[in-house]
Amino acid sequence: MDPYAALRYKEFNTFLLVRFAMVFAWSMQFIVIEWQVYSLTKDPLSLGIIGLMEVIPAVSMALFAGHIVDQKEKRNLLIKCILGFSVISFGLFVISMPSVIAQTTTKTILYTTYFLVFLGGLVRAFLGPTIFSLIALIVPKKIYPNAATWSSTTWQMASVLGPALAGFFISWIGVHWSMCVIFGFSLFALIVLLKIPKKPILNPKIGEPVFKSLKEGLTFVFKTKAVLGALTLDMIAVLFGGAVALLPVFAQDILQVGSEGFGVLRAAPAVGAALMMLMSTRFPLHKFAGKKLLLAVFAFGICIIVFGLSTYFWVSVAALFFSGAVDGVSMIIRQTILQLKTPDHMRGRVASVNSMFVGSSNELGAFESGLTAKLMGTVTAVVFGGTMTLITVGATAIFSPSFRKLDLSKDVEEHEKEE
Repeated sequence: MDPYAALRYKEFNTFLLVRFAMVFAWSMQFIVIEWQVYSLTKDPLSLGIIGLMEVIPAVSMALFAGHIVDQKEKRNLLIKCILGFSVISFGLFVISMPSVIAQTTTKTILYTTYFLVFLGGLVRAFLGPTIFSLIALIVPKKIYPNAATWSSTTWQMASVLGPALAGFFISWIGVHWSMCVIFGFSLFALIVLLKIPKKPILNPKIGEPVFKSLKEGLTFVFKTKAVLGALTLDMIAVLFGGAVALLPVFAQDILQVGSEGFGVLRAAPAVGAALMMLMSTRFPLHKFAGKKLLLAVFAFGICIIVFGLSTYFWVSVAALFFSGAVDGVSMIIRQTILQLKTPDHMRGRVASVNSMFVGSSNELGAFESGLTAKLMGTVTAVVFGGTMTLITVGATAIFSPSFRKLDLSKDVEEHEKEE
């Protein structure tokens, strides 16, 4: 198959530009918030609370967001999501002003930051399902796997630059003006998105009662073993392997590399993932997908343990780089499974379940890491998380032989035959 098939569609390239700008802004914002909050509190639990503040609304609203996404026009819904993010980023820009900080208590700044992160969780509940659904309206079915790979690659490339530049921007221009850069990127994404026209609503059940709709989405996920297995495995791995949430502690207190070193550490996983995803456009991963996914998550757990035990900066960077590379394999396989197995009229709901399983597990993982670091110590918490990931992979391989034998080759061939 043509490795650049999806890129031959102009609207898809415009979509990738929007996605890059939004992921860049979102990932950079999260890093700047982490740095600011830990600098104010010097408490690893405060980093966990950031994750918790985002995951509570993201999980509680996810299913309802999926229902709404399936019922509404996707382009305009994405515009509303970006507008919401822009308001939040502007709020963070205001509360990080030196004059505001000088006249406000630390507790007030901290609680206001948590509140804005909470609002961001509400926006994210709609953002993920909307983006996932919009892809299917931009490219034909026969190139869904290729489009999923390029979309995931763009996500990772933005995740490389967002965290890396966040660290450098904090050092060069400070937290306040870093927030201004984030706000600028969100406005850029909004302007570019206007070039994509409105899309048809493919759901044949417009106006369906919300609870009936939600039940249908959940039933589909739990009955489709390939989807359920991929989401469960990745959720638990990310939940217990969330070492990146503790990177401010490692950068400031253990490795002592400052904000620039923090940016390098935070970007290392995304660099590895982006390179792996670019390679995968020429070497597809759909054959023996189950085994490859299990091996990738197992290797991820090993990398997290190595990172936790390392006291050398470049060893830590290497461990995070390889954790990102194998996580990139996991992400591509999971996105391919979702794109191939999900009917068009259920994409919003299935993507919402995905965000509950996987997307929100990043923030829950941040809370788990912050809490265990508070109870066990930072290094022990990271090693514990990596070990739990290895146990999860072993249990999945033993108790789910059908997932272990999963092969997507036939699904890919069927989609390639479609006009």
